[in-house]
Amino acid sequence: MDNSKRLNKAISETGFCSRREADRLIAENRVQVNGIIGNVGMQVTPHDSILIDGKKIIKDVTSIYIAFHKPPGITCTTDITVKDNIISFINYPERIFPIGRLDKASEGLIFLTNDGDIVNKILRSKNNHEKEYIVRVNKPITNDFLQKMSTGVPILDTITKPCTVKKMNDHTFSIILTQGLNRQIRRMCEYLDYGVSTLKRIRIMNISLGNLKKGHLRHFTNTELTELLALVEDSSKTEDASL
Repeated sequence: MDNSKRLNKAISETGFCSRREADRLIAENRVQVNGIIGNVGMQVTPHDSILIDGKKIIKDVTSIYIAFHKPPGITCTTDITVKDNIISFINYPERIFPIGRLDKASEGLIFLTNDGDIVNKILRSKNNHEKEYIVRVNKPITNDFLQKMSTGVPILDTITKPCTVKKMNDHTFSIILTQGLNRQIRRMCEYLDYGVSTLKRIRIMNISLGNLKKGHLRHFTNTELTELLALVEDSSKTEDASL
C-alpha cells in the first residue's frame, strides 16, 4: 500500500504549520528530506527524515483547538516580527497558528490550532462553511442596501455569493457569509457607499463567540469539536486546497 504524501501535507499534519506556510518554507529551501533540499511536488513517507531549518519535526501527540476573541488592532499572522501579531499577543505555550484571518481593525471569533490538516478543510470556500458577523455602518440602513448586500455585490472582479443579511437597528446589521474574500464585508459596504464603523465576527460554523471576553481564549468543548469535525468530514483534502 502506498502511504506517500506530498511534502507540504506531511509537514502540516505534524502541526508545525499550515500547508501554505509549508509551501513558503519549501520555496525558501529551508526544508530538507533525507539530507536533500525538498521541493514542492516531492512525495514523502513516514520513513523519511524531514528537517526544517536543520531541526527534525515531530508530530504533535495532542491536537489543540482554540477559540479566541481577537481585539481590534491585532494582526492575524504567524510572523512574530509584525507589531501586535496574534501569536505574540496570545503567547500560548505551544506552537499554534490561526485558521484564516480577521482584519486588523475588526474584532471577534478566530480559531487557532496546531492541526494543519483541518485548516485546509475549514478554509475551502466551496464547502460553504458559514461565518456570521455583526456590522455597524455610518448611516441609516435602507431596504435597498439590504437587498443588494444579500443578492451579491461586484468586488474584486467577481460577484459575491448570495448571503443572509438582517437589519438589527438603523445602523447595524448581521450577515452570514459562506466565502472569505479579502476584506469582503468592508468592500461590499464601500461599493454601496457605506462605511463600516465596527465589524465583529460572532460565529464560525457551529462555534459561537458567546460571552468570551475580548482578548481571551478558550478551548473547544468536546461537543463543539465533534460537531466541527463532522461538518468538515466531507471536505475535499485535495493537494491543491486553496489556503
